[in-house]
Amino acid sequence: MKFDNKSIGTIGENIAAEYLKNHNYKILERNFSCKIGEIDIIAKNENNICFIEVKSRTSDYFGMPSEAVNYYKEQKICKVAQYYILKKDLHKYNLRFDVVEIIFSSTTSKLNLIKNAFIIDGYI
Repeated sequence: MKFDNKSIGTIGENIAAEYLKNHNYKILERNFSCKIGEIDIIAKNENNICFIEVKSRTSDYFGMPSEAVNYYKEQKICKVAQYYILKKDLHKYNLRFDVVEIIFSSTTSKLNLIKNAFIIDGYI
C-alpha cells in the first residue's frame, strides 16, 4: 500500500504524540494554527512548553527528516509560539523547540526526538 505525503505526515504525528505521552509529555494542542502558521504538537514537559515539529519520511535518501526544518520554518514556528504564549498567558514557563523525526520502512519505523533542535535568540 502506498501512502501520500499528507497520510505519512498524519501517521507520523499520531506516532509522535503517543511517544511523547509515554515519555511524560502532556499534549496541550495538536495542529495548532493561526494566521501566522501551524505547529504540529504543543506539549508541556516538566517546566517547559515544547513546540514540536514532526517530520516523517519513507527513507533518508534525501537526508534526515529534521533537515527539512530550515531557518524559515524555525522563524515561522517561533512566531506561532509567541502568539500561543501570549494567547494562553504561559509566560512563566520555559520555551523549547523540539523536532520529532520518523523514518518509515517496509517493516518498522525509527523515531528520534531532538530536544532543543533549534534556539531562537531571546527566547531560550
